[in-house]
Amino acid sequence: MGKFVITKRSNGEYQFNLKAGNGQVILSSEGYAAKSSCENGIESVKKNAKDDSKFERKTSSNGKYYFSLKATNGQIIGSSEMYESASSRDNGIESVQKNAPDAETDDQS
Repeated sequence: MGKFVITKRSNGEYQFNLKAGNGQVILSSEGYAAKSSCENGIESVKKNAKDDSKFERKTSSNGKYYFSLKATNGQIIGSSEMYESASSRDNGIESVQKNAPDAETDDQS
């Protein structure tokens, strides 16, 4: 089962990573000034991950594939790592959809 891990960056901002059951990071957040905002971001991922239309499938300038998850207001709430193929990226999206809704939160900040 997946889990959200909250950490604190060196600049004092909070961020979360969604990790799959194998420990691999499948979604990373932006930096948040307040921990409560970071926790709200996690709740937004849980809510929006079920909706495939909230995932934006992208290709970077170097030809690698990645995705972003957007909230109802269109703001990006998390982004993936870079993948070598579109099918690997799509597997990453499936993993977020499967792991996020019931993931526990591990606060390491």
